[in-house]
Amino acid sequence: MMQFYKKRDFGTFISDSFNFFKLYGKNYLKNYILLNGLLLILMVTIVVFGYRELFSQLFGSNINGESYYFQQYFSDNFGKLFVVGIITFLLFLLLMIINYLYPVFYMKRLSQGEIKIKTDDILSDFKTNAGRIGILCLGMIFIVTPLAFIIAGISYALILIIIGLFIMLLVYPTLFNVVTFLMYDYFNSKRGFFESLSYAIRSQFSYPNGREKSPYWKYWGATTIVFLIMYVITTVFTFIPMIFFYGSLLTSAPDGQFEQNPFTGTMGVLFFVIYGISMLLSFFLSNILYINSGLMYYDSRTDLHQKVELEEIETIGINE
Repeated sequence: MMQFYKKRDFGTFISDSFNFFKLYGKNYLKNYILLNGLLLILMVTIVVFGYRELFSQLFGSNINGESYYFQQYFSDNFGKLFVVGIITFLLFLLLMIINYLYPVFYMKRLSQGEIKIKTDDILSDFKTNAGRIGILCLGMIFIVTPLAFIIAGISYALILIIIGLFIMLLVYPTLFNVVTFLMYDYFNSKRGFFESLSYAIRSQFSYPNGREKSPYWKYWGATTIVFLIMYVITTVFTFIPMIFFYGSLLTSAPDGQFEQNPFTGTMGVLFFVIYGISMLLSFFLSNILYINSGLMYYDSRTDLHQKVELEEIETIGINE
């Protein structure tokens, strides 16, 4: 059984993230699929077919030289596109809520000593915390997201200066850590939204006691490495099929002029099937990032380390 409330170093975060799936992966993924499976399939289906339709119309209008064709198509189908857009947004919002909070509730139960966690247990956590989830969503949409966009936008603008790229490399993993720490703390403590947000920011740079070395670099480094691992896996998965797709486009249009819409043929279907599978793969792999962040959050809660260790010692004594 893995110990959650304890100090970890940079390498241990990464190794324990993968060890987590060795110990609990079967049960974790089973519950994840039962909770998220239908939503994932619906979301990927809508996005894949929606993108295919839009790309087909956009590309087709360019081939035929009808500059207003796509604009006309958009006007004629505005109602349908609007409804599909709303459904997609709601599905995406629900998917994000489950995708982000499932690891939070699962790890919370594990840290409290549970082992065989059932889907009904997680559903119960969602129902019990429905009010807090609503507050979290409002806070994320109207407070965290605008601030994150402003910070990311400033970082992006600074790319014009050489130091801008370095700032972006620092900012994006840190923003991700702040958001995940916020969610973990909000549901693992009795703090309110703003208190948890404050803790999420402060804990990136110092431990609660203020006497230990700043954990910033090990948190940033662990998140960056896990993200790179995910990126490499998804890139390798999609790279070879994409080569065949773009190769077929070039060979079918040697003078650079496409005679038919590449998104309506067999290769077009293959392109969007690969895109859909890539989306699914990204969602599944993102769990490694969330588990990694959870381990970092438990590392930051030094106020509970000794308490948990004493409880474990007492438990061992009782069992003996």
